[in-house]
Amino acid sequence: MTETFGPQLPLALRAPPDQRLDRYLQAPDGLLPQLRALAAGNAATAAGVYLHGAPATGKTHLLLACCAEAQASGRQVAYLSLRGLRGRVRLASEGLERAELLALDDLDAVAGEHADEVALFDLHNRLRDAGRAPLYAASAAPDALGLVLPDLRSRLAQCARWALPVLDDAGRAELLRQRAAARGLEFDAVALDWLLRRASRDLGSLTALFERLDRASLAAQRRLTVPFLRQVLGAD
Repeated sequence: MTETFGPQLPLALRAPPDQRLDRYLQAPDGLLPQLRALAAGNAATAAGVYLHGAPATGKTHLLLACCAEAQASGRQVAYLSLRGLRGRVRLASEGLERAELLALDDLDAVAGEHADEVALFDLHNRLRDAGRAPLYAASAAPDALGLVLPDLRSRLAQCARWALPVLDDAGRAELLRQRAAARGLEFDAVALDWLLRRASRDLGSLTALFERLDRASLAAQRRLTVPFLRQVLGAD
């Protein structure tokens, strides 16, 4: 059984098969090797790794994927999203420095809350003292996050920082092809193009739409073709 730290949820419930490092598309050169090194405990930077980007750029995907890879190699991991924890980070972070890999998501959710920032600063220092390199994710770089504690901003700025790109059309198409192939679905190329020209560019919405089509395809035992997409999405 995997040991848990503080409010960590079991990783099996948080990292579905689609969320693996090799499933992340259009990664900046050098990012995935650095995350693999971090997962293996061979991080080149003791200060940690900091990912930032717009919504739906895959920040949570990468954090969970890195945790999954670390856990697969026998390391103890903890993942914690700070969303919904404003004013409660001190309590939520107790003991997390014992994790061999700690991934902290949604730092922007507590930016500007002095007590929470002090708690994060203290946690960062405990991790450093224990020889751990944390993995962070937020919507913006440390200097643009609205932090009020200069010491925390300084610590985060020392991390290896990576800006995550928004997927282009080719990336969005490949994402859906991967999802379909992983579930044994045949996604007709014409149907895929038809869908992408009509679907939202937001990856969250696109993923939700694919899940809907997956369920409909399974229920009807139909391939994902243009006529089938028209049938399922006709009401929209």
